[in-house]
Amino acid sequence: MRTLYPEIEPHEIGFLPVGDDQEIYWEVSGNPDGKPVVFLHGGPGGGTSPAHRRLFDPAKYRIVLFDQRGCGQSIPHASTSPDHLASNTTWHLVDDIEKLRVRLGIERWMVFGGSWGSTLGLAYAQTHPSRVTELVLRGIFTLRKIELDWFYEGGTRMIVPDLWEGFAEPVQTSPLVPDDRGHHIRAYHRLLNHPDPAVHGPAAVAWASYEASTITLLPNAELVARFAEPSYALAFARIENHYFLNGGWFDDGQLLANAGLLRGIPGAIIQGRYDLCTPAVTAWELHRAWPEASFTMVPDAGHAFDEPGILDALIEATDRFAR
Repeated sequence: MRTLYPEIEPHEIGFLPVGDDQEIYWEVSGNPDGKPVVFLHGGPGGGTSPAHRRLFDPAKYRIVLFDQRGCGQSIPHASTSPDHLASNTTWHLVDDIEKLRVRLGIERWMVFGGSWGSTLGLAYAQTHPSRVTELVLRGIFTLRKIELDWFYEGGTRMIVPDLWEGFAEPVQTSPLVPDDRGHHIRAYHRLLNHPDPAVHGPAAVAWASYEASTITLLPNAELVARFAEPSYALAFARIENHYFLNGGWFDDGQLLANAGLLRGIPGAIIQGRYDLCTPAVTAWELHRAWPEASFTMVPDAGHAFDEPGILDALIEATDRFAR
């Protein structure tokens, strides 16, 4: 069973101005002359971590990580500057990836993304297919209404009623959203962007804790506590909610309908069978629409990238494409 590569430090870091008074944090690690790969983190709003560098053989890859707008080390942070969300959309991020590629002098690169990162990876590859050498995707998510309704509007209640109740509680009890109690994403939008910290703070923690509680096959208290940290939770929840309220600025089903644009790009699709956050049906439909990519259904895993079977399949793919 493959595990993460040893810990490494970046040898180059910087901030890239992307317009709209925003700058994204980026870093490069691994082999400066290696195969370029860009890592697209989840959320949106999840940010990168040192563990993400370790998904790639540092002797063979030039590893590029960056924090998307409003989160991680990028500035301004959505926990303190919600007004900048107007210029934080899927297509802004696709443009940011291109600006970063040009800044680093990379002609073409491998694109690696999980969860929301798979959404962004598909959007980028369908927009700039000539810049993508390979595409590795995990926990497939395309922001279709059926996917958002499943996780945020009550589908999961059938499986995790206790966790769903904690997520729904701020909406069901707040006097600020009486007309939106049947639409949790819209109700949370009002709570998360309310000026009073006593309103937006607990709502953010409830949103982020619910997600952290459902992305692993078995409970992970340390992960939940990390997501519940107030500043992280607020940026994470505000950015996710902003994207989901707007359907990712896609036509419903757009990324699957346009899968033909990926023809000729080698790829790998990796999915946990018991992924509660991004159920396996979307990965299966992408597999059907893009049969050139390898497909791995991990039989004993949920959503998180570091669950053993998923991690093994991810590193098998990055090792294979390194050759």
